[in-house]
Amino acid sequence: MHLFVNNERLEYPDNLTALDLLALLKLQEKKGMALAVNNAVIPKGLWATHLINPEDNITIITATQGG
Repeated sequence: MHLFVNNERLEYPDNLTALDLLALLKLQEKKGMALAVNNAVIPKGLWATHLINPEDNITIITATQGG
């Protein structure tokens, strides 16, 4: 299925949860992340059950440290 991840159109397998997608992107262990699907923030506690649909627009934001 086609998804938009941070405004980039990419191809991924069907039947993914948000957590599955993060695992494919090697981000599942990263701390300080927020995930939105179609401009709706998905709470971290729901990532394992939130299903991703074809053409969903996913935004992944990671906190950075700096000064």
